[in-house]
Amino acid sequence: MCRMKASLFHEHGGPDVLEYTDFPTPSPEPDQVLVEIKAVALNHLDLFVRGGIPGMTVEMPHILGSDISGVVKEIGSSVEADYEVGQKVVIDPGLSCGTCEFCRIGETSLCSTYRIIGEHVRGGYAEYIVVNSENVISVPKECALDYAEAAATPLTFMTAWRLLMTKGQIRAGDDVLVIGIGGGVALAALQIAKVAGARVFVTSSSDTKLEKARLLGADVLINHNTTPDYHKEIWKVTNRRGVDVVLDSVGQATWERSLKSLRKGGKLVTPGATSGPMAMTNVNLVFWKQLEILGSTMSSRGELHEVLKLVWTNRVRPVIDRIFPLSEAGDAHIFLEEGKQFGKIVLRP
Repeated sequence: MCRMKASLFHEHGGPDVLEYTDFPTPSPEPDQVLVEIKAVALNHLDLFVRGGIPGMTVEMPHILGSDISGVVKEIGSSVEADYEVGQKVVIDPGLSCGTCEFCRIGETSLCSTYRIIGEHVRGGYAEYIVVNSENVISVPKECALDYAEAAATPLTFMTAWRLLMTKGQIRAGDDVLVIGIGGGVALAALQIAKVAGARVFVTSSSDTKLEKARLLGADVLINHNTTPDYHKEIWKVTNRRGVDVVLDSVGQATWERSLKSLRKGGKLVTPGATSGPMAMTNVNLVFWKQLEILGSTMSSRGELHEVLKLVWTNRVRPVIDRIFPLSEAGDAHIFLEEGKQFGKIVLRP
């Protein structure tokens, strides 16, 4: 049996449970594709799964990693696709049944059995991965992204696109607030909002991160350490109107201020809660200002392909903070937990 290197864990815990070791190389079924992994980007999801998500059981040993780029190594006998062996590809991390009421209308991320590569099934912290043929997406030859940038693209950009364009329905001239600039989804959202013609407000505790965000197009920079009541600053800048859309992936620590930052009829969109899920909501504020709170996980495959058009043509671009070798996945997790990054952290086998 062929063996590959992988960073995996046999039990939930801290970064020290990650072990760089040999693991059987997977073989594709007739409808699957074997991809040689060139890069895999980290997400906060990796930290949650490693630590153990209540109520969820994963196959052990487990291999993390949802954001993957690589090269097609072997194609199953029944696969009909526009790629061939040697093709540079990225992986759509979403797995859906294809037959439920949501899949039938193209809303694959609402699938009744929706799963994510690296969370519910083994992922990309390895030299190879087998995936369903429909999850393999060719990178155009004319696209200048390297493997690290390609790996940093799918999950973050598909999530940000659905949040802002599908859920938030932002338009040219809108004011958009992105909480906690520096992470992958936040940076993707900043760029998507600018392409859409919005004025973008960003918050951070780091002036360095805020300056980097300005270079990416952010219009209003707020340090929430020196301006903890950032909603008051937003009311001042917007002449007591508030912003049209807030993207808040922080959750508990920022929730109330994010709601207060919205204009009447505004929308708060959220893909997660890195500071904790138990946020207090002032219901009076919600109904009096007629606010909308919209959650979203990932996106449909159609939405992913829409935002990839922007990536392939360099209208938006993933931001990389640093690259670790796969053997140092534990150190990469520690760095992500410290929250000092501006952009994606990537592992390279």
